[in-house]
Amino acid sequence: MAEQSWVAGADESGFGLENLPFGAVSRAGGPARPAVRIGAHALILEPLAEAGLLGDLPPGALAGPVLNPFLALGRETWSATRARIAGLLRSGSPDQEAAAAALVPLTEVEAVLPIAIGDYVDFYSSIEHASNVGKIFRPDAEPLLPNWRHLPVGYHGRASSVIVSGTDVRRPQGQLPPPEPGGAPGFGPTERLDIELELGFVTGPGNALGTSIATADVREHVFGFVLVNDWSARDIQRWEYVPLGPFLGKSFATSVSPWIVPLEALEPHRVAAREQDPEPLDYLRTDEDWALDIELEVAIAPEGGEETVVARTNARGLYWTAPQQLAHATVNGTNVRPGDLYASGTISGPDPGSRGSLLELTWGGRDPLELHGGGTRKFLQDGDTVVLRGVAGAVSLGEVRGRILPSV
Repeated sequence: MAEQSWVAGADESGFGLENLPFGAVSRAGGPARPAVRIGAHALILEPLAEAGLLGDLPPGALAGPVLNPFLALGRETWSATRARIAGLLRSGSPDQEAAAAALVPLTEVEAVLPIAIGDYVDFYSSIEHASNVGKIFRPDAEPLLPNWRHLPVGYHGRASSVIVSGTDVRRPQGQLPPPEPGGAPGFGPTERLDIELELGFVTGPGNALGTSIATADVREHVFGFVLVNDWSARDIQRWEYVPLGPFLGKSFATSVSPWIVPLEALEPHRVAAREQDPEPLDYLRTDEDWALDIELEVAIAPEGGEETVVARTNARGLYWTAPQQLAHATVNGTNVRPGDLYASGTISGPDPGSRGSLLELTWGGRDPLELHGGGTRKFLQDGDTVVLRGVAGAVSLGEVRGRILPSV
């Protein structure tokens, strides 16, 4: 039976004692303070740490404005701190009064970006997504390039434009493909603004430059997971991506959910990953089940209109898993630092309704989506709000949402 919390409404909310995600909140524009979400409340951590209720932490580890100093402390400290927080919030806690004094309703604070992201890497880990994109962008060629089944393809994104859920997204502009082969490109706002349903992980201590991280050591370096929407301008992307891959078509905005769900909370939801053929090289092999059974959905709401869920899928279908992604990212000796973000790439399933981007859902705009209340979408329009949600049993990953503003 699940443990119960004395915090009203926390049990069975998705943010009960099974979860306890970490984030940062700000009150009325004040300084950001690290917190843990419990139900519809934020537990401010610094006063509890100063009172010695969170164990032997270094001074300032949870003083804010970001979680990076805490992430640097490593798995043993993460686990011990989370256990102490659970004890404070559990029914019958002798320290309930002290914890209650640090509890703030979410309606009175703003959830802010909880980490200072030094590096952001986006992978391409769904074989269904990669195959669909290949068919759409290269209809007369093999959908998957020869390297795809041998390594987790990825690229370095722009960390400065990673934004927290709820931040508006300005429609980007750039060069657009020529209207006919051999013609000159145009310039203007993207006409094919899209989303990408992704799952990201946040790193902790990391490795020294010149070393690598083995798949077996993932728990030492991965603190937790967030939902990611890697917004994409498909027309800009299509014109620029050969030969060096994504650039302006993706660097304008990447939205993340504000609460980082600890890997420890997702351990009960690890399942067997799909079979990989051919068998990966030794450094990419894993001895444990590392697919995550997380139900995901995408919803679109036009300005002033009702929400339509346009896709549902599951992260367990990813071809490349988080330990493989991190092992590949570091096998050349690059170093990982606390607060770095690694995203899965679009998560798509085998069925039309399980595709994680509008590019796939509408097959390049050929098959418009029907919205509740009337209207259709090939790609996003100004005023649209997109919401991504995720849940693993009793553990919610919350949501990441963003509204489209017109181009300037």
